Amino acid sequence: MRTFDLDMKRHLPNFLTTLNLCSGCIALVLLFRGNAEGATWLVFAATLFDVLDGMVARWLGVQSPIGKELDSLADMVTFGVLPGVILFRLLQQTELEAWVGNTTLASAVQFFPFIVTAFSALRLAKFNIDTRQATGFIGLPTPANTLWIVSLPLIILKDPYGWGSWLLHPGVLLVISAVSSFLLVAEIPLFSFKFSGFDFAKNLYQLLLMLAAAILLFVFSYAAWPMIIALYVLLSLIKNHFTATQQS
Repeated sequence: MRTFDLDMKRHLPNFLTTLNLCSGCIALVLLFRGNAEGATWLVFAATLFDVLDGMVARWLGVQSPIGKELDSLADMVTFGVLPGVILFRLLQQTELEAWVGNTTLASAVQFFPFIVTAFSALRLAKFNIDTRQATGFIGLPTPANTLWIVSLPLIILKDPYGWGSWLLHPGVLLVISAVSSFLLVAEIPLFSFKFSGFDFAKNLYQLLLMLAAAILLFVFSYAAWPMIIALYVLLSLIKNHFTATQQS
């Protein structure tokens, strides 16, 4: 019985990681079927599984090399392939050929959004070997990057603020793809979402982000995610500035 319990504990984090992977795969299917809302909820579920697998592994003391590799492979599908596909599908809905003015060039440019997938792979590989990211991040984490990209189809579909036509401009989507890719690998320290004990000062930026995120989600619903991620980067830059000032 004790051996069975030990096996269950050892495999539980990997099971949660597999749920992340399956959520990403099903989200891709729903996306191609035109169910952007269902895909969005599955990305949220995958993000939760991605957070829980590491927490459970640390809590049970069953962290393993295979778990780390499996986590990266699952993240590559959910937070690497999926955002590239989302942007690719959105670009297909635009007047890309007319905007580019050349059929051959448009046929090549349509695949540009998959640069996000490529840079996601690079981001995940760097994270696995970068010892500087033990307590924070260097560059935007792939789940955070995917959360704001997956909100774009919903913003366009429901279009509550008249942003749909603007977001469906080919130039805008190409810029989003480029900026997203840059943020993934940028040498920008970003604070971790984990709290450091109960010290208010040490958790100030996490608390500010949580409070602002709650307000933005209440006001803008799914359209708040691009704002939340932008605020996360901005708060990290402010934190970096004050930290550097105090150390100098």
